[in-house]
Amino acid sequence: MIKEMDVQELKAKLDSDEKFYFIDCRELEEWQEGHIEGAALLPLSEFQQRYEAVLTEKDAKIVVQCRSGKRSMNACMFLLSQGYSDLNNVEGGILAWTQAGFPVI
Repeated sequence: MIKEMDVQELKAKLDSDEKFYFIDCRELEEWQEGHIEGAALLPLSEFQQRYEAVLTEKDAKIVVQCRSGKRSMNACMFLLSQGYSDLNNVEGGILAWTQAGFPVI
């Protein structure tokens, strides 16, 4: 099942040091322009080739974020088809994150 997570919930999870996989599925150029601290870059263009090396636990909480929420939903749908179960798509992506005034590095 894929759940939607808003940026306030993501910020609270990051601030509380909760353990989860946090994936940014934008492309490298977008990542270099600014990203959320704690995220791992796994571009959607390379996702199917590289996801198993990064996401080693199929039952762990996985949070996926992109620019606006569309690519991250595609990544979540792919992971669901591969047997991952605790999937969370960040609504509005990094656009919503920065609009809320949260920092990027």
